[in-house]
Amino acid sequence: MKTTRADRRLQRLLALFAAGWLIFDFPLMSLWIRDATVAGLPLLPVALFAIWAALIGLLAWTLEREGG
Repeated sequence: MKTTRADRRLQRLLALFAAGWLIFDFPLMSLWIRDATVAGLPLLPVALFAIWAALIGLLAWTLEREGG
């Protein structure tokens, strides 16, 4: 069975959804709960926004790729 471009795109989107679900789940998010700061900001919010921005970037890249 040959996979089409739409099938591969759907598989990538589902993998991205699953990765986001796992990353934002409690066991992995608890890794960021520390008394550390990044540029004077607490680590947890910085990590949340950085991961969120990375997921949005990957989503945009996946949807806008011509070959994919």
